Amino acid sequence: MQKVYYQFSQIGSLGLQLLWHLVHLIVNLWYFALGIAAAIESCLISSGILKRYKALNIDQLRYLAIVVESEEAFHILKIIELLRWLVDIGVKRVCLYDVEGILKKSKESILEKLNNATLFEEADKSNPLVNHKHITLEFASFSDGKEAVVKAANLLFMKYMKLGDSGKIQEDKIFTEAHMDEALRAVGFKGPEPDLLLVYGPARCHLGFPAWRIRYTEIVHMGPLNSMRRGSLMKAIYRFTMVRQNYGK
Repeated sequence: MQKVYYQFSQIGSLGLQLLWHLVHLIVNLWYFALGIAAAIESCLISSGILKRYKALNIDQLRYLAIVVESEEAFHILKIIELLRWLVDIGVKRVCLYDVEGILKKSKESILEKLNNATLFEEADKSNPLVNHKHITLEFASFSDGKEAVVKAANLLFMKYMKLGDSGKIQEDKIFTEAHMDEALRAVGFKGPEPDLLLVYGPARCHLGFPAWRIRYTEIVHMGPLNSMRRGSLMKAIYRFTMVRQNYGK
């Protein structure tokens, strides 16, 4: 009986392994088919065959954020190619972010490769950009958000200490989100909130992009930077412009 039980257990274990490999194969084939379909669709969009993607209401995309995983941020030529696509599409304000600040260190070389590109902090806000081929770039990293939180917290702490010395009531000592926004603005880290955030890399998250700037931001995972496609970029922007926004901004 023990030998029979052992043989049945071996057969059952082998059957479960075969079932697992079969399910794994089916899932891989499914994602492979999705990848092929996405590549074909991207080619059709880039070639202009799918004409609906040509009519982009790009004015709805006032500020775009590009989040790149740190290892892929070293591919500066890919970043420049991506920015050239955005310029051709008509995007005028872009924030480039990676955790380690690699893109910020390479901003001089990026600006040299792009025509009519200016830094966000140097742009003349009194004169809006009217040139379709002009783009304004902001470079950010995780250290910027960390520094902003520290300075804003110190400012709020000093304000709390003053309230304690002045004998204010307890309600006046409670800090809200509005107080945090005011503190961030006071220390110079209250930047514009992106309408759309595109993540390039394996991670499906914003990789530490300042949370107070993406409260109403649409986040889209674009896959690895090395396999980026112009058609996929146009599709992501098109889908954003077609979404009805009910919040007040």
